[in-house]
Amino acid sequence: METEIPAILRARESVAPERFTFHSSRMRMTHVTPEQLKAMDADSDRCAVELSDARVDVLGYACLVAIMSMGLGYHRTSEVRLHTRTVENNAPSPVVTSAGALVHGLHTLGARKIALVAPYLRPLTRTVVEYLTHEGIEVLDYEALEIPDNLAVAAHDPARLPGIAKALQYTDADAVVLSACVQMPSLGAVEEAEQLLGKPVVSAAICTAHQMLRALGLAAVAPGAGHLLSGAHAETTPARVLDRIATAHHGRRSCRTVSSGPAR
Repeated sequence: METEIPAILRARESVAPERFTFHSSRMRMTHVTPEQLKAMDADSDRCAVELSDARVDVLGYACLVAIMSMGLGYHRTSEVRLHTRTVENNAPSPVVTSAGALVHGLHTLGARKIALVAPYLRPLTRTVVEYLTHEGIEVLDYEALEIPDNLAVAAHDPARLPGIAKALQYTDADAVVLSACVQMPSLGAVEEAEQLLGKPVVSAAICTAHQMLRALGLAAVAPGAGHLLSGAHAETTPARVLDRIATAHHGRRSCRTVSSGPAR
């Protein structure tokens, strides 16, 4: 998240006038286990308060499985709670979770059936599948890479992902999730995968960038980040949503402050 979100928005700066700054606060996790994920999520309130001290324009919660392992639909609870922490700190900011962003991104594409790749152990990957199923998205096939160490997830070679995705049963899928984890890099392989598979390809990080831009009321477009950010789904946030988050913006600014955390 701390590399791919800035990369996506820097690419956007080549085609749009807005400029961005990035800030992060970290929650500790060394192994991707249910116990560490629960402890990590409990620390997210602290991170939200710390980041709101910087008067950021949008907050991104950067752990998909930490949210999904807390129960079906939990991204909604988390987003409201963390937004409340920023309000209590007199620095209200909209909150995007990577879990909620993946759900919204797939719905934006009209993707009812998907295939996905995740770095998690098989039980946690099944948690992701069940979460998406609850949100009306059928997972036709998935690959669990079963990498328990968090640093090893970050070191996974993204060049391997298109081939891994190609081995999935994706023919009837509406879209493919190349990385259902913001820790596993995939941005550089997304457009290659789209060409190889002939399907829209997204990642948790791409969907998070898409939703952060919408929360800012900006066109959700960035070159080099696949179909979701190609401009085909660049609509700004509906007025009713903008009204809800208007207090977070402290006026319209040309330079947006973006939190890429709470991060691992």
